[in-house]
Amino acid sequence: MRRNLLRVCLAAATCLLGACSAANSTTPSTVVGADRDAHGCIGSAGYSWCAHTQRCERPWELAKQQGFASSEANFAQYCATGTVN
Repeated sequence: MRRNLLRVCLAAATCLLGACSAANSTTPSTVVGADRDAHGCIGSAGYSWCAHTQRCERPWELAKQQGFASSEANFAQYCATGTVN
């Protein structure tokens, strides 16, 4: 009876120690949101630099605010010139 209890305790301790070391090995090497560009815009959050507004903007939000169709081309044109045809 005591031997079985000892074996169960040793097995449980081994599992716990194994789980602790496995948790440490799966830690991501990069932090989410750490992908800032040269202007400080976080691409993974949808932000891109807009020279016209001098701010990091989300293209779809800027399109809605300024009243132009949301597309990569329109965003690029607006940020370069301040207008969209």
